[in-house]
Amino acid sequence: MKVAVLGAGAIGAYVGAALHRAGADVHLIARGPHLAAMRRHGVRVLSPRGDFTARAHATDDPAEIGPVDYVFLGLKANSYAACGPLIEPLLHDTTAVVAAQNGIPWWYFHRHGGPYDGHRIESVDPDGAVSAVLAPERAVGCVVYAATELEGPGVVRHLEGTRFSIGEPDRSVSKRCTDLGEAMIAGGLKCPVEPDLRNDIWLKLLGNISFNPISALARATMRQMCLHGGTRKVIEIMMTETLAVAEALGCEVGVSIERRLAGAERVGDHRTSTLQDLERGKPLELDVLLAAVVELAEITGVPVPTLRTVHAISDLLALRSAA
Repeated sequence: MKVAVLGAGAIGAYVGAALHRAGADVHLIARGPHLAAMRRHGVRVLSPRGDFTARAHATDDPAEIGPVDYVFLGLKANSYAACGPLIEPLLHDTTAVVAAQNGIPWWYFHRHGGPYDGHRIESVDPDGAVSAVLAPERAVGCVVYAATELEGPGVVRHLEGTRFSIGEPDRSVSKRCTDLGEAMIAGGLKCPVEPDLRNDIWLKLLGNISFNPISALARATMRQMCLHGGTRKVIEIMMTETLAVAEALGCEVGVSIERRLAGAERVGDHRTSTLQDLERGKPLELDVLLAAVVELAEITGVPVPTLRTVHAISDLLALRSAA
């Protein structure tokens, strides 16, 4: 199995290291000091499950690698449309693209069935720019439940969780999914192949759609948002509206809002990825988290007044932070 990790940051390098440990032919694509450190020392993973080092090939030039069986996409979703020159050298006729993104993916309605089959979500695939680079036929969905961070160049701190749920857009249990799942498990990860990954997408999104923008607007940690009565209520309403959109599209999350809030509170003083991006002056990944659900509410006729309000304010924040 030949795997390229495009965007070998905290999550990408962690997955690449695990697959390398399982015996896969892994190639990590990165840049800067992080790339230099991985070339010199490999990827060092520091984890409560045990530390290890994986000396996989690392490069900033995908042409050195050539076509692979799987591209694990560790880029932010707002970088997908521009990744064509990086991903093209990695593709052959049957290469699968495993997109480990938060929020609503560009392939969401590909082989969905029903009245929305094939519908393009403008906020995540504007004018088809992402689909032109990442053909939906190549997509294997991936929902990440692991928490990692780059402690330094070439050093990944694994905080908690090892689950990477994967699945086909058409809900089949394909060989490419089962093969990847077996390799991930051999590397020490959990990787269930879900018959309908869209349920997992909405479960993860329930937290991201609410905590991420509110954390950036309030400059607050998970614990702070949960303990403040006002923000906790806003987050609860946002989750309720999100569940209504999911149900209108035939998905079942299977977790109560109170349980989701309790779990978030236990995380403690963790800063969401959106807040971290804001503090580092990076683009905010809100289109796939919030704008997409507002768009889906529009087509399904579900009222989402609080989501619309938070989207309007956070969208202005994103524009101002990018200026």
